Amino acid sequence: MSTDNVDTKRRRFLVASTSVVAAVGAGFVAVPFVSSWMPSERAKNAGAPVEVDISKLAEGQMLTVEWQSKPVWIVKRSEKTLSTLPTIDGSLRDPASENVDQQPAYAQNANRSIKPEILVLVGICTHLGCSPTFRPDIGAADLGGESWLGGFFCPCHSSKFDLAGRVYQGVPAPTNLVVPPHKYLSDNVILVGDDEGAA
Repeated sequence: MSTDNVDTKRRRFLVASTSVVAAVGAGFVAVPFVSSWMPSERAKNAGAPVEVDISKLAEGQMLTVEWQSKPVWIVKRSEKTLSTLPTIDGSLRDPASENVDQQPAYAQNANRSIKPEILVLVGICTHLGCSPTFRPDIGAADLGGESWLGGFFCPCHSSKFDLAGRVYQGVPAPTNLVVPPHKYLSDNVILVGDDEGAA
């Protein structure tokens, strides 16, 4: 076949046009594919910090919110409760919260909290991940009678925690309940899941 009849300008135009159409098509195919790698809004929200209004939380009550698909407990403790916490140190595995993985530095104190009266904990037992129950009833016969000053009890394997989330000795749970990162946005609003800039 003679090459004299080949229109090179037309050939270049067709090759360029086909390349442009192919590139645009590849873009349309790639966008949904790449977007599928990005986390969904639901996934982003699951790990997002949670604002909690505690203005109506009364002494002795517990409020539960969800953060990162985990229950987070917020308990308002009385002065009496706070005064009894040191009296059971000898019955606890880690009374001074020396395991630094269980709470941020600002909660590594006798109350395991920023404000003494407000306790914030992840409500998951450190043994096998069950969710303990809130047992504020002092002297509960099934939890040790007079020695029980209130706290949390995991019915799955009988682990016990006091009202600072500290684990008792002789139970399966190896460590204290976790204090999540949190900070106060105001006197009555806590942001769970973010402590950046917290004092």
